[in-house]
Amino acid sequence: MQFLEALATAFFRTFGITQPSDQMLRRASWFLLGMISLIALTFAAVLTIVFHSL
Repeated sequence: MQFLEALATAFFRTFGITQPSDQMLRRASWFLLGMISLIALTFAAVLTIVFHSL
């Protein structure tokens, strides 16, 4: 979770967004985890479909 919090903090600093409270930082970290998981699942599904059709 520390990695995701560091990633969220880097995002906020890069784009000049006001630093959130600890609770909002945790929420942003969970959001990042969800988005990364969704991207990974989509990528896996596309690869499965592509390799299955070969």
